Amino acid sequence: MAIRNSIKAIIIEEDKILLTKNRDENGVYYLLPGGGQEKFEDMREALFRECREEIACDVEIGDLRFVRDYIGKRHEFDQLDGDTHQIEYMFTCVLKKDSVPGNGSNPDSAQTGVEWLPLSELKSVRIYPSALKQAIREDGTFADIIYLGSVN
Repeated sequence: MAIRNSIKAIIIEEDKILLTKNRDENGVYYLLPGGGQEKFEDMREALFRECREEIACDVEIGDLRFVRDYIGKRHEFDQLDGDTHQIEYMFTCVLKKDSVPGNGSNPDSAQTGVEWLPLSELKSVRIYPSALKQAIREDGTFADIIYLGSVN
């Protein structure tokens, strides 16, 4: 089993966070934009490409903010992806001027759109990783942690 790197964007503007909106058999859920790093691609290149593919925007990439392990067999999706081990690196980002978010050229298969979710609603939605509910505060500041752990 190979460990997969996934690079994610944390984009916050005016007390809202930009997320991909997705749907499965349990309903709507949200993810940070981003995805898998390809061979010979550095993290910033991967995140830039993934943002174009998922939210149709170019981003200015800031600092690494959070890291998490996702070990599928330890979480509720073990039947679906029990052999998955993914490390996610989450960077703060800013949309480049005149960017208008929408589905990009290659959205994930479950992605139905993108949404600016008010930070005040973050704790009431299904978002992965769910640890973001405590890591990102309603005022747009962050908890003083980097490694979120092996969480879902």
